[in-house]
Amino acid sequence: MEIWINPECSKCASALSILDAEQAQYTVRHYLEQPPTPDELREVLRRLGLDPWHIVRFGEPVAAELGIADWPRDEAGRDRWLEAMAAHPALIQRPIITADDGTASVARTPDAVREALARPAERH
Repeated sequence: MEIWINPECSKCASALSILDAEQAQYTVRHYLEQPPTPDELREVLRRLGLDPWHIVRFGEPVAAELGIADWPRDEAGRDRWLEAMAAHPALIQRPIITADDGTASVARTPDAVREALARPAERH
């Protein structure tokens, strides 16, 4: 299990506290320092079952600078969204947990973190 966090985010701190309390095995990715590539974002979105615009933080100053709220939300525009998120990782919702069962969660609530923990590991 991996969790993408911003150490200054209270929701991230809460998620880490739950993972620690449950003695979960996980790795931390400081995604502002180690931004995901467009391909990594594409894979996380596949696991989430979401489109890029579903995990964008539209309130970030860079979102306004880019005018991202007005971008088309369609298949033709997906790569543009992914490139922007990779170039400006502050646009990405947090925390994101990639679970061992092949799924992912935008773990902004304690329930979402616990749900990720409850999933069985992928069997090979």
